[in-house]
Amino acid sequence: MMKLSIKSFTSVASAIFVLTVSGANAQTKVDQKLPDYEKVSGITGNLNSIGSDTLNNLMTYWAEAFKAKYPNVNIQIEGKGSSTAPPALIEGTSQLGPMSRAMKSEELDAFEKKFGYKPTQIKVAIDALAVYTHKDNPLKGLTLKQVDSIFSSTYKRGGEAIKKWGQAGMKNEWANKAVSSYGRNSASGTYGYFKKVALKKGDYATSVKEQPGSSAVVQGVASDLAGIGYSGIGYKTSGVNAIALGESEGQMFEPSFENCLSGDYPMARFLYIYVNKKPGKPLDKLTLEFLKLVLAKEGQQIVVKDGYYPMPNEIAQEANSVLK
Repeated sequence: MMKLSIKSFTSVASAIFVLTVSGANAQTKVDQKLPDYEKVSGITGNLNSIGSDTLNNLMTYWAEAFKAKYPNVNIQIEGKGSSTAPPALIEGTSQLGPMSRAMKSEELDAFEKKFGYKPTQIKVAIDALAVYTHKDNPLKGLTLKQVDSIFSSTYKRGGEAIKKWGQAGMKNEWANKAVSSYGRNSASGTYGYFKKVALKKGDYATSVKEQPGSSAVVQGVASDLAGIGYSGIGYKTSGVNAIALGESEGQMFEPSFENCLSGDYPMARFLYIYVNKKPGKPLDKLTLEFLKLVLAKEGQQIVVKDGYYPMPNEIAQEANSVLK
């Protein structure tokens, strides 16, 4: 099966319309070709989700929409980090494993050792992993080399330690302000993704203040004038700026929907839900219907309302096809 990438969809604008919603993402576009969700009969039971903190709010909103259609369904959601999803699926304590990164080879191997086949990966939304600064910080953007110089101790992008904002090109009263960095803990898929992409698999600096969740990172930056941190775009608040990033100073891109679709924003990523689906066998009806709602127009409208970016119909249909 062909693997569709975000970059494949630079011309998706012809098939989308403007969805009117409140908040910062009021102009984010949802693909008109996405199917409407059609309610079915006989859906009851318990549905458990264990995994990503980045997806925690989204999972909650999807669960609320699903429960509104199926009042006899009970849904439990736990979001402590992507690394908690694979063990929960292996142990059978959850049917849904939301993750903000793809499973690692050792996680796939552990699952396959137990069941004899690999878990099924479902793309459910697009995220711009954003670098946030305080709302009063005038900085417009950073190169990935500068990001690495702020957050890492190994400088695999060839830079040197940036300890003060002046070293990132800021002047006047900002020049001597000490950079105050915030990040996630090692259970987080966002921690792993940022380490892989921004730090080129380098090590984090010990000065990075590890936070237990995505919102805590943003809150830390919002309350710290010299703060900088990374978190999913869905956690953006009025207290922070999501700055432009790029390979060079002349090639920086804001974390917008369009820049994620085109592949220009360097930390665009899919968000996933993993499930235990035996090859050639259908998913249980409860899990299947939940995922069908997520991948339908209603589910992707919820993505927009939560501040993330919706998937083009072609990617949603690819995701749907693996459920059959």
